[in-house]
Amino acid sequence: MNYILWPENYVPGFTDNFCSNEVIVAGLTVKDVWPFLVTPSLWPTYYKNSANTHVKDDKGPQLADATAFSFETFGFPVECEVVEYVAPVDGQAARIAWRGWSGEGEGRIDVYHAWLLEELSGNRVRILTQETQLGNPAKELAVTVPNPMINGHQAWLDGLVSAVKQVKPKLSV
Repeated sequence: MNYILWPENYVPGFTDNFCSNEVIVAGLTVKDVWPFLVTPSLWPTYYKNSANTHVKDDKGPQLADATAFSFETFGFPVECEVVEYVAPVDGQAARIAWRGWSGEGEGRIDVYHAWLLEELSGNRVRILTQETQLGNPAKELAVTVPNPMINGHQAWLDGLVSAVKQVKPKLSV
């Protein structure tokens, strides 16, 4: 199985917070899932913890390499830039990752949020999302029980899979 490629300042274990969530689903493909993940305007339709998505500089509606965008999550606005973008290609993992930031001074948080999608044997797809965080808010999140990042990202994964499954029959017609 493939893994997330981390920039030097965001390597798990050396950051203030880290979360990892993954699902493996039969009957879907990377190409089924990809459009739902790279189109921020769709996120609020299946992930209740996202709102007010906006792709900047007259780009979009889908994300691409170096695309700037913003959205609200966990009740605060986040500015983001796509720093890794590998669209689906047969035999290769698809990847998207963005660096995000919010707040200022002691209240600033910096994140690296990465997604990896890959085909597995038996007509299965693996969807992995991991995030590292830096800053005082990240330190607080790391010791919060239950962990809101783990739970939030699991809701994102579950909503993503559910949304894709709802349109999958329509895609194959």
